[in-house]
Amino acid sequence: MSLTNEQILASHKANVETLFGLTNKAFEGVEKLVELNVAASRAALNDAASHAQAVLSVKDVQELLALQAGLFQPLAEKTAAYSRHLYDIATGTGGEFTKAFEAKAAEAQQSFASLVDNAAKNAPAGSETAVAVMKSAVSAATNAFESVQKAVKQASDVAEANFNAVANTAATAATAAPRKR
Repeated sequence: MSLTNEQILASHKANVETLFGLTNKAFEGVEKLVELNVAASRAALNDAASHAQAVLSVKDVQELLALQAGLFQPLAEKTAAYSRHLYDIATGTGGEFTKAFEAKAAEAQQSFASLVDNAAKNAPAGSETAVAVMKSAVSAATNAFESVQKAVKQASDVAEANFNAVANTAATAATAAPRKR
């Protein structure tokens, strides 16, 4: 079976559309990251100005120590929130790339399976064994690919669970730290 010019052009067109779609998703991710960093920088600047004003208005050492001790919990909470937003942006953008890759891989698998089926129908007499071996190889490759996809998904789920656990532990520790003083 040979590919026609129309099929080749349609394939190239679909690939170019996918490329531009993924490029747009990448730029959206970068845009979200820039917005997050600008907001975090603005908040940090405002916090620094407020803290400087508060330090300038302290009357004794005890008040200064209390002010400094009260600084750590909000800082830890803001750091955890920033990390969570950063993680969400990264996983969202990565998810878009993963979806596109999986769709293209499924499309390629389907095209290849169709090609094998078509070749099997047009195979000369006596080549049944070779056709069966080819179909078995395609099936094994498909199963292996699906297993890898499942393993990657499980690893991503574990990584997200670990990230959430670390973020919660850090926030809890930051909340508990001022109480111990």
